[in-house]
Amino acid sequence: MGVEMPWFPEFVSAVELARRETRQAGLDDPVAAYFHALSRGDVHALETVWPGEVVVYDPRAGEVRGHRQLRRFVRHNQSWLAERHARIETVAATVVDGRAVVEVLAHLAGDGPTVAWPVAVVAESPDERSVLFRTYCSQWPVDGQRHLRPPILGTGDVHPGDVVGRYQAALDQGNAEAIVETFAPDGYLREPVGQHDTHRGISELRSFFTSCFNSGGGIGLRQCAMTDDGVRCALEYNCVRWGSHDLPPQAGIGVYERAPDGLLAAVRIYDDVEAPFERS
Repeated sequence: MGVEMPWFPEFVSAVELARRETRQAGLDDPVAAYFHALSRGDVHALETVWPGEVVVYDPRAGEVRGHRQLRRFVRHNQSWLAERHARIETVAATVVDGRAVVEVLAHLAGDGPTVAWPVAVVAESPDERSVLFRTYCSQWPVDGQRHLRPPILGTGDVHPGDVVGRYQAALDQGNAEAIVETFAPDGYLREPVGQHDTHRGISELRSFFTSCFNSGGGIGLRQCAMTDDGVRCALEYNCVRWGSHDLPPQAGIGVYERAPDGLLAAVRIYDDVEAPFERS
């Protein structure tokens, strides 16, 4: 004699509704789903939202491709973050045409003082079933070393305009005065290594860029991809030159935030590029 389960159709409907809600939440905010997986050690939501291919480009783990590697990567990161009592603070998000760039500060509490680690994650879906995550940061706040980061993307047809374009031209030329003129009076630049390396105001910015260019020449970036919502412009790039020194191409991203007057309120850099000379 069979056992009737009149609630079973409702149970199936509830599961399907939960799955749809999880999927929609992940599609609406893919980077939040990614950080949730890293902090909880649970890839279920990622696999529900993107049952196809999931690819992660991570500075520490390299390329992670497919669900099996993803589970291993997420478990390792959850353990690593838990050991450091990590707390994630969102700084800004830039979302345009299916690409999301989210900037966070990961507050890590180890044996010493708490470290604020700037990290940027780009999420991009090539189709409805798949997603790519590209993470950019310096590893200096974590282990005190610079790590060469090979390119993730090739050079693209990217031509930022307005103040962002002027900044890029001055950076390439090594023109400290021209680059300072792109900032609002209280604008700032934050280096990849953290909050303590923030340069705010015209005097500090002039001093910083003068030290960057003191060997002659500027910093050469090959732009790969741009995400611009009108307030913030995120440029993924490969750094190939610093002054007169050619560098092995190294991946990074810069976020340029505009002030109401059209100048730069903030520039936040995420890479592990090291100057090939002693900065004064």
